[in-house]
Parts: sequence; structure tokens; C-alpha cells
Amino acid sequence: MLMELPLQIGAIILATVLAIILLIIIIAILAYSIRIVPEYQRIVKLRLGKFKGIYGPGIVFIIPVIDRPITIDLRVLSIDLSSQRALTKDNVEVTVDAAVYMRVIDASKAVLSVTDYRSATVTLGAAVLRDVIGMVDLDTLLTQREEVAKKIASIIDEHVSPWGVKVTAVAIKDIKLPDTLVRAMAAQAEAERMRRAKVILAQADYEASQMYLKAAETYAKNAISLSLRQLDTLLEVAKEHNLILVVPSSLEVTSLSALAASVFKRSQEGSGTSTQ
Repeated sequence: MLMELPLQIGAIILATVLAIILLIIIIAILAYSIRIVPEYQRIVKLRLGKFKGIYGPGIVFIIPVIDRPITIDLRVLSIDLSSQRALTKDNVEVTVDAAVYMRVIDASKAVLSVTDYRSATVTLGAAVLRDVIGMVDLDTLLTQREEVAKKIASIIDEHVSPWGVKVTAVAIKDIKLPDTLVRAMAAQAEAERMRRAKVILAQADYEASQMYLKAAETYAKNAISLSLRQLDTLLEVAKEHNLILVVPSSLEVTSLSALAASVFKRSQEGSGTSTQ
């Protein structure tokens, strides 16, 4: 009786260990078999290598060994295209950084039609980006960046549609130009600004000369206006300190009026002669 007691205890311990191991195996199988799929994901199930269907969101049951689940994310993905060097239509070498925004609209095609839709889209996007840049000149690429990006997106979307993928947008982040071209464009912009400045100065001189001519006409018709202008000038000069002001006499004012009248008369005669 005493000899059978250790054997019974050993059997109980062995049975307990086996039960624990079996329980762990069952929990592991259940953990693998039960999948909770969020709203933004879908599971493509292949049973014995054959397409079974698209499942989710919610709870999805997977048969171990028999089923192979492939998770597909339906959210918009941002794929960065590495710096692409290309020649524009006018043979200018540029380096363009861009990003492709895409999303999966058909999970079954994304799994069954292409090996890896992300890498395939990156490769295709880089090739299309270089092709489109080669079809436009540099000015169009710089000034119509959004139109060029839309054209790239439409071409990529046309090629990836059979894969169950939708390209929503393409963003051109940066366009790098050669240093020599950047310096040439800066010199051109500076020359254009100088030209505009000279034109504005010339126009200002012309307008000022016209105003001086009208002022001379007014002073020639009325000597009092010339005296008032003289007094106004003296007031402006009097604001400065340590200055000695010598006010001209009325005779000098009359002489200035006569001089203004003479200048105005000569200008009128000159304009009349040129008209004839």
C-alpha cells in the first residue's frame, strides 16, 4: 500500500503536466485561429493555396496549417520616391523629389495580381516621373508643378488599376537645379529688376518735368503764388539750426516772376514751332 502511493502521486503529476501542456497547445491554436480585424484592414484567405475570400472587419477564424491569411491595409499609404535625375524637354538636368499617395481598393487583386504592390508602385512611379519630366520644359516644370503632378498621378493610376490600387495624388516636394543654372537665373532676375527700376526712374523724371512746367505756368500768371512758394521754402530752410537767412527783396521776387514768365513763353513757342 505504501509502495503504490508514490506511483499514484507520480501519475497525478504526469497527468497534470500533460493537461497543462495540452491547455497551452489549445490556447496557442485558438490565438492563431481567432483574428480580430480592425475596420481599416482586410484578410485575404487562401485555403490549401486557393483563394477563399476576403474577410473582415471583426472576428475571423483561421484553420491552422490549412488556411493562409494575408493582411491588407486599406488606408492611404505615402510612398516616397527617391531623388530622380532626369532631363527636361529643353535638355536641362534636374533632380526631383516626389511622393505617391495610394490606397488599396480591391484586396484580392492586390494579393493575386502582383507580388508586392508597394514596391511595384514605387518602381513604376519613378519611371513615369522621369518620362513626364522629359516631356515638359524647365519653365513648365517650375511654374506648373501641380499640373505636372496630376499628369504623373493619372498615368500611374492607369497602370496600377489592374492591381486593385488607386493612386490618389502625387506631390512634387522639391526640384533641384544645377548650380550654374541657378546663378544664371539669379542674374537674369537681377537684370530684370534693374530694368524695371530704370524705367520707373525715367517715368518719375518725366512726370516731374511735366509738373515743373505746370508750376512755371502758374507762377508766370500770378506773381503772388511765386512769393508764397518762396516763403514756404524759407520756412522749410528755417527748420535747420545755425543758418543765416537772407530774404530777397520784392524787386528780386519780381525778377524771378519775369524769369518764370520768360521760361514759360519760350516753352510755348518751342512747342508751337515743333507742331508746325
